[in-house]
Amino acid sequence: MNQKRLPIVIGALIILLITVFILSLNMGVVKIAPLDVLRTFFGQGTEKQNLVLFDFRLPGMIIALVIGAGLGISGAILQGVAQNDLADPGILGINTGAGFAVILYIFFFQESMARVTGIGLYILPVFALVGAFVAAILVYVLAWKKGVNPVRLILVGIGVNAGFSAALIIFQVKMNPQDFNQALVWLAGDIWMSNWNLVLAVVPIIILMMLYTIYKSSTLNILNLGDQMSIGLGAAVEKERRTLLLLAVGLAGLCVAAGGGIAFLGLVAPHIARRLIGPRHEQMLPVAALTGALFLLAADTIGKNIIAPAEIPVGIVVSIVSTPYFIYLLMKTQ
Repeated sequence: MNQKRLPIVIGALIILLITVFILSLNMGVVKIAPLDVLRTFFGQGTEKQNLVLFDFRLPGMIIALVIGAGLGISGAILQGVAQNDLADPGILGINTGAGFAVILYIFFFQESMARVTGIGLYILPVFALVGAFVAAILVYVLAWKKGVNPVRLILVGIGVNAGFSAALIIFQVKMNPQDFNQALVWLAGDIWMSNWNLVLAVVPIIILMMLYTIYKSSTLNILNLGDQMSIGLGAAVEKERRTLLLLAVGLAGLCVAAGGGIAFLGLVAPHIARRLIGPRHEQMLPVAALTGALFLLAADTIGKNIIAPAEIPVGIVVSIVSTPYFIYLLMKTQ
């Protein structure tokens, strides 16, 4: 039944994505009519329309789509490997660890957040990855006690998250006021550098990692059967678990580098995908990616337009929508 349902679900999500994408192109401080958008894409727009669409809107929208998909898949991996419905890169401190490393990089090696350009844009994701992996290793080591208990994993993750958040504040207060405010917004979740250089720096790697994760979806199905059953089926459990965790942490780190500390999206997108298509990962992962992309692009569009010309960070919009669902899941697991 799910096999027949999959094309319908994916088709519906793609139609919704295209709709939100077109709306986002049209909306903003500078309104551009749909026909003018088409003319601009075919090289017949004004200089102002070219600037707004190609230099300001499109890079940010592409980043929103890709990091939304990346966080959806990262959360799905963590929930599958940890066998915990509450696992999420934000809750487990991975996002905060990546954010802390980025702030350290800006504090020590860049003059300000506004001046991360050139080669710095390609170094920044490396620092985000290092921070994400350090946080993940800390959580795993501290949660280990004759194995990793799912509840213990979440509690340790919350503690590590709080520790990195406190360390972040120390460096934030040492920044100049403008950088402090910008860092505060970015850490709440904000696509802060929507330019083509950042797209080139992070988007291809995120897409490759997502594709490889979907390729490994059958392994996730086997791991969900439990260690003994997985070993009986011939799976190298620890090796596969490490590989998948590396993918989850890598995706989260790169997404933080591009979009800041967007919380709960990696939690909500896989749950919605399971409700739509079921638990089999070869079907659920693409749906989780599309759901995350749709969710984040819609949140970004709302955040930029609801109180225009001021903007609400995309992470705040995601949190407002996702927090009630997180509370519901927390109560459900008790």
